[in-house]
Amino acid sequence: MSVQPASPAADLPRLQAGGSPQHLLLTLLGDYWYGQRAPLPSAALVALLGEFGITEVSARAALSRLARRGLLELSKAGRHTSYALSARAAEVLTEGRGHILSFGAERPTWAGRWTVAAFSVPEDDRSRRHALRTRLGWYGFAPLYDGLWVSPHERVAEVTAILAELGIDRATVFTAELADGGPDGGHPIRAWDLDALRAEYERILAGYEPVRRRWRNGKIGTAQALVARTELMDDWRTMPSLDPELPTELLPDRWPRARARELFVELYDGLAGLAEQRVVQVVSGYDADLAALVRSHTSHGHPSHGPSNHGRSNHGRDG
Repeated sequence: MSVQPASPAADLPRLQAGGSPQHLLLTLLGDYWYGQRAPLPSAALVALLGEFGITEVSARAALSRLARRGLLELSKAGRHTSYALSARAAEVLTEGRGHILSFGAERPTWAGRWTVAAFSVPEDDRSRRHALRTRLGWYGFAPLYDGLWVSPHERVAEVTAILAELGIDRATVFTAELADGGPDGGHPIRAWDLDALRAEYERILAGYEPVRRRWRNGKIGTAQALVARTELMDDWRTMPSLDPELPTELLPDRWPRARARELFVELYDGLAGLAEQRVVQVVSGYDADLAALVRSHTSHGHPSHGPSNHGRSNHGRDG
């Protein structure tokens, strides 16, 4: 059996409070340089990060670190340095982008079956214990008990492959339905902290509702659109790692995931044209031919076709 690829997030820089320059840059390249392998001048990339308050020193350090990690490829022409996405980074961004943009869409009715992984790894084998738990988390499992992890989705092939790859023999993988009449405290949904998860959705809704109001009223310019859209994507990309799209049948009433996705789609798609304009403006200052290749895409995977707004748009830099 072939081993399933690791989660795209595994190859990306770890998220930090406020957004790390490395992660921010990959988000920008994924959103506006999608499908392109042509190198961009380092000065243009530094300027793009400058839109988010990243200093030149921090921006150039991020470029160097991404190159050392094999996510960017460096090229030089005289005194000018350029960077292109590596083949691995392009693949990771493509896979991750599809997962992130589809997250929270409507899913079929849940069949009521759980995938359960029970295992025993010696305490002194810490590296394999950590690797197993990390990989299970990538596929949406959570620990109901120390050696018993559960997922509400069909994940038998994935978890079996992980166990084989790590050489863990003392393990059992099975699917199961919850028996009626069991203790409430043992329900598998308790493997997730639903209060904390709800708070994350509510944070996104509260944080970006003012942006949505300003956009609908035509009061967002290109620079503001770029910053808001990119920060929204960075916030939304964390949600699949927190919520493995838990079935609605298991969730409390008025669960905020659908409302959060609705807001994400409206802003991500609606701000695309304005944000793209700002990227074009920045890159044009260094290479007009490359600026012509800049493209944004919607949540449905389609290229954006210029600015979109419900009301009057301010297309200037600081509107």
